[in-house]
Amino acid sequence: MKKLYFILTFTVLGFNAFGQKTIDQKVSELLSKMTLEEKVGQLVQYSGFEYATGPQNSNSANVLNEIKHGKVGSMLNVAGAEETRKFQELALKSRLKIPMLFGQDVIHGYRTTFPVNLGQAASWDLKLIEKSERIAATEASAYGIHWTFAPMVDIARDPRWGRVMEGSGEDTYLGTQIGLARIKGFQGKGLGNLDAIMACAKHFAAYGAGVGGRDYNSVDMSLRQLNETYLPPFKTAAEAGVATFMNSFNDINGIPATGNKYILRDLLKGKWNYEGFVVSDWGSIGEMVPHGYAKDNKEAAEKAIIAGSDMDMESRAYMTELPKLVQEGKVDPKLIDDAARRILVKKFEMGLFDDPYRFSNEKRQKEQLNNQENRKFGREFGSKSIVLLKNQKNILPLSKTTKTIALIGPFGKETTANHGFWSVAFKDDNQRIITQFDGIKNQLDKNSTLLYAKGANVDDQDKSMFAEAVETAKKADVVIMTLGEGHAMSGEAKSRSNLHFTGVQEDLLKEIAKTGKPIVLMINAGRPLVFDWAADNIPAIVYTWWLGTEAGNSIADVLFGTVNPGGKLPMTFPRTEGQIPVYYNHYNTGRPAKNNTDRNYVSAYIDLDNDPKFPFGFGLSYTQFKYSDMNLSSTNLKGNQTLNISVNISNTGNYDGEEVAQLYIRDLFGKVVRPVKELKGFQKVFIKKGESKTVNFTLTPENLKFYDDELNYEWEAGEFDIMIGTDSQNVETKRINWSK
Repeated sequence: MKKLYFILTFTVLGFNAFGQKTIDQKVSELLSKMTLEEKVGQLVQYSGFEYATGPQNSNSANVLNEIKHGKVGSMLNVAGAEETRKFQELALKSRLKIPMLFGQDVIHGYRTTFPVNLGQAASWDLKLIEKSERIAATEASAYGIHWTFAPMVDIARDPRWGRVMEGSGEDTYLGTQIGLARIKGFQGKGLGNLDAIMACAKHFAAYGAGVGGRDYNSVDMSLRQLNETYLPPFKTAAEAGVATFMNSFNDINGIPATGNKYILRDLLKGKWNYEGFVVSDWGSIGEMVPHGYAKDNKEAAEKAIIAGSDMDMESRAYMTELPKLVQEGKVDPKLIDDAARRILVKKFEMGLFDDPYRFSNEKRQKEQLNNQENRKFGREFGSKSIVLLKNQKNILPLSKTTKTIALIGPFGKETTANHGFWSVAFKDDNQRIITQFDGIKNQLDKNSTLLYAKGANVDDQDKSMFAEAVETAKKADVVIMTLGEGHAMSGEAKSRSNLHFTGVQEDLLKEIAKTGKPIVLMINAGRPLVFDWAADNIPAIVYTWWLGTEAGNSIADVLFGTVNPGGKLPMTFPRTEGQIPVYYNHYNTGRPAKNNTDRNYVSAYIDLDNDPKFPFGFGLSYTQFKYSDMNLSSTNLKGNQTLNISVNISNTGNYDGEEVAQLYIRDLFGKVVRPVKELKGFQKVFIKKGESKTVNFTLTPENLKFYDDELNYEWEAGEFDIMIGTDSQNVETKRINWSK
């Protein structure tokens, strides 16, 4: 007992059991030596000079001079072992030789690019998602990167918002689980390991709820909605030890997130006891001026630091204004110390004070230059992210011995477009990326022929290529159309009011359909699109997103049946833009529609069916799955009992395949209205043809909790519907009573 007391006392005093200083002790000693300007310098982040993700005002000579004088804590968009070493050498010329952090937008892969994030979410495969970030972290860290600005855990219900491609869709539960998997992947076995990088939960908060789906727009919602729908992924990220948070650009109920004391100081650093640090998004501190919340950069800096923003990304506000604000007594120096401490702790945890160059290793970088195992995984992940939306008469899978196939559309021979938005560009991308044409051609029988015609550009009115495309289609036994949106049409600052195929792509599709040839339509996109004519008239449709480095191979694996598609939609697909926002877990009304076509004095449009084109969780397979024998351990539960739920799933088709069984609940009556469905669990199971598996779920009162109108988080006794099915619309339902 005395020995334990001695160890505990030693640790509290700032030493571990072996007499070594703890990180907290080291940081305290370092802070005691730092001037105010040096502390503020740790709160400053600048971009490198070649690539920027926002409006840049860098003066390279001034930045380099500030680095040498210890006035820059971090750089972004500086990558490569050689480049990061050069910048770090500058930082070590400063008085206290404090190393810098190097950050980068490692969003869906680094050297090896994986599917865009919304496509990854369509896999509903947490293990694959975690592994993809493990690979991304290994590759990025080998290029000198310490920190990624990911994962984006914003819940998004409006596909007009371009950044839906960067997240996991509309559902809080699914988005939370995927966010957690990404953090585990990035941070690996812990910060300080050479293959681990700091993750960043963004954008805090409610960025996905911008009015009208417009990027950077205002958000106005109840605190109950904020806490119930948009904050849970962030709370889970904080509890999981995510290294950093990033502010969102939007205001929340009139206060910009970057200066929002409620979410940063009261919730994140207060109630949630978060110990990492918060970085602004690009220029978001300075943007509080055009928001109308601060009159100038000085007031913006004051409001941001008081609210709890620790690092200033490219606003140039902190370095210029914070020292003056402290001297004038407007900012407590303890706030500067706290922010600097949080950042310095991460630098110690990353091992940068022991070896500032430990991540700038050209040998490790060379090993990750073209890692074939990573590419092999990328191919698998791409195929698992594809969603089969339609397959009339079992056109798919295609035979590899099909005599003649025509590939028609603007994306057939694209290279870099397959990366999608938010990819890291390399000079040899055109040589490395597998095109759709090459992927398909490489799997066709040697006696088969693959024809190609571009047919149309992505976004203009030129129909001059139609004739060639039609003639090419006439020569084929099967036509594969590859349409959609250009890779840079989804992403930051890529909001769209019209989600239909751009240019004359749909006209091209209609002309090819007139040939009478069987058509397989591939849709390349970073978001849900509106394609009603195609959905109603084309027999086979696969949603291929943008799949990354191995895109062509992943697509061919699915088209020819090497992989049986098992993806499910992480967002609801609308019938038209006028239906947006449309999402599965909406509240009921006092006048709900009785069915899909009920429009008589109910909550509906008089000119549109009520359901979406494709519901949340939807996705077909080349085989068929039958759900049966749903069983509940009890229909009357009390207190903290556990409800055990099982269902039998049989593969009744001709192919082995994967199915995502989805568990939903509905709280029928409450002190506040509850959604018509809420996802509470899912399992992805592989079932061989002719076989059956029993899938088990559990529910406890913890799964029944919700926020009431006073932000109490609790559950109520009452009746609940328990639903299991293949998507959010096709479920089997049983009712239970749960008392307290």
